[in-house]
Amino acid sequence: MSSVGIDQISFYTSNFFFDLRTLAQVQDTDPDKYYQGIGQEKMGMAAHDEDVVTMAANAAYPLVQGDVAQEISTLMFATETGIDQSKAAAVYVHRLLGLSDNCRAVELKQACYSATAALQMACALVARQPEKKVLVIASDIARYELNTPGEATQGCGAVAMLVTANPRVLSIDPEVGNYTEDVMDFWRPNYRKTALVDGKYSTKIYLRALKKAWENYTSVSSLTFADFSHFCYHLPFSRMAQKAHQHLAKVNKSELSAEQLEAQIADTLRYNKTIGNSYTASMYIGLASLLENSAQDMADQRIGLFSYGSGCVAEFFAGQVVAGYQQHLFKDAHLAMLDAREEVDYDQYLKLYAAPDPQEGECVEIPAATTGRFRLAKIDNHKREYVVA
Repeated sequence: MSSVGIDQISFYTSNFFFDLRTLAQVQDTDPDKYYQGIGQEKMGMAAHDEDVVTMAANAAYPLVQGDVAQEISTLMFATETGIDQSKAAAVYVHRLLGLSDNCRAVELKQACYSATAALQMACALVARQPEKKVLVIASDIARYELNTPGEATQGCGAVAMLVTANPRVLSIDPEVGNYTEDVMDFWRPNYRKTALVDGKYSTKIYLRALKKAWENYTSVSSLTFADFSHFCYHLPFSRMAQKAHQHLAKVNKSELSAEQLEAQIADTLRYNKTIGNSYTASMYIGLASLLENSAQDMADQRIGLFSYGSGCVAEFFAGQVVAGYQQHLFKDAHLAMLDAREEVDYDQYLKLYAAPDPQEGECVEIPAATTGRFRLAKIDNHKREYVVA
């Protein structure tokens, strides 16, 4: 049987960012509270004409060039900041990308975990019909109340992955370790714009879910901690990955030094530190960061991946890097996008934070601000209108 996995991976974030040094200055606190304490430096701020749909379409656009758009049989859209309780955000993206009329489109939700569910479902579909291509997109805007501990862990981003047989980037192993537990560490009721979170409890649950998912994984796989060259973790903030990796190393009684353990995750954090939290997309932006920033050729190396969604569902799985993967990445485009971003001051940050939210059906024309290809042009009579910028 042919291998199945990620053939290409691309991500997108807003062209605006807010530096946490500025937030620290406004709060009259030490910037190291953020730069060192949680490992975050900047957070992406979505323009008013951006949402999870436009970011998703921008992330996926490089993957659907030529005949590929018509070859995709399924589009799976993972998000926890959906825009409609009924219509899947995937349907809007389907039109913007010009996908086939015969392509199914669906939205998945389970906090920050659902992109992994989408990826595993995509692999199963392709394994069943190897000639098919499945597009998996994760897109989120992380928002918390102002002047709360979560404020510094905001951000936005989207990642798109083309899943095929005989992939050119990462072959996904079939063995997985799962863990589910009904807890209230982070949640957002329908009537709230921002999430509720018990930060210390959530960290505790994250680490417990990691141990449980790993134990389940090792019961079905012959691989051990020492078989992995690198690890990718869900990244609500960069320091969480460091805590998680130290925890997993301790569980496995690893004899690696602190420096060796850090080297296994350092390259996964580079993009996240300047983008911020992107919920469902964060671990996969971390994967792109690893593949694009590693100084070594990672061909044939195995990567461990831990996906966590509060509430909670967790999964540990693995993938093997395919030889020649470097030729199928979008490193230059990603670096250019990040380098071209515009910094906003505190007043601009507050304006971007207060996104248009017409709830009575009134018409709101949204001025163009994004440099992305797709934008939200108007909300009128409860309908969102998307255009090519």
